[in-house]
Amino acid sequence: MDDLSSAVGELWDRRAQLSPADAGALEVVDKAIGLLDRGEVRVAEIDAETDEVVVHEWLRHAILLLFLLSGLETVEYGPFEYTDKLALKHGLQAAGVRAVPGASARRGAFLGRGVVLMPSYVNIGARVGAATMVDTWATVGSCAQVGERVHLSGGVGIGGVLEPPNARPVVIEDDVLIGSRSMVTQGARVGQGAVLGEATILNPSIPVFDAWSGDELGRGYVPPWSVAVGAMRRRQYPSGEFFLPCVLVVRNLTPGERHDKAMLNEILREHGAST
Repeated sequence: MDDLSSAVGELWDRRAQLSPADAGALEVVDKAIGLLDRGEVRVAEIDAETDEVVVHEWLRHAILLLFLLSGLETVEYGPFEYTDKLALKHGLQAAGVRAVPGASARRGAFLGRGVVLMPSYVNIGARVGAATMVDTWATVGSCAQVGERVHLSGGVGIGGVLEPPNARPVVIEDDVLIGSRSMVTQGARVGQGAVLGEATILNPSIPVFDAWSGDELGRGYVPPWSVAVGAMRRRQYPSGEFFLPCVLVVRNLTPGERHDKAMLNEILREHGAST
């Protein structure tokens, strides 16, 4: 692995001289993409000791190099025609993945066993954990890390990030439920077992408040085993009064307790939201 990382780093340093004609360079990069595709490595992960998100930059460089070293090709999958630089993922049945018509994932994305893809999209470098549902018109962007037993409801957008350097991918931890039309972007993080109500917007500039104490819990991070909804906060400007988005934690769940959909919907309806 160290040898492959070093080889990718050497190619990255001289990327300005590379082109799709460099077959040797493409072979090196393709090995790294294969590791991502099989789930043997991942672009980002949570350090167990520090609880911080660690980004493996050489893998992100490998993805960017793949775009540089690949030419446009027209391919056909059944009745569909695509023109792209990257191939779609194969071997879904053997991997235990269910993908209905209209779903697609690029090679270099990892899908765990039991993943269900409704008409949706998973981009290269993303990781979707076992038994996770990616519902209709949901998208999982480049390098986003989605845990196990997660439900991304209809129309959810999990943002991707390839550049700028050192930018953190979105991390959705295990057992999370994200309500329809929510957007989690720019390296935001949702803790294990948390629930986001419908149409919640979360990014590193969005403050997260405790609805009962009024305390700010942080920005761009929803704590584990909490129920959160999108809200607005009042701001005064010279030109007048305006309202900016925030996130409110309205309930804390029992850690490890399986989500009861009926109970969650009742909690969210109390606060004008749903899943």
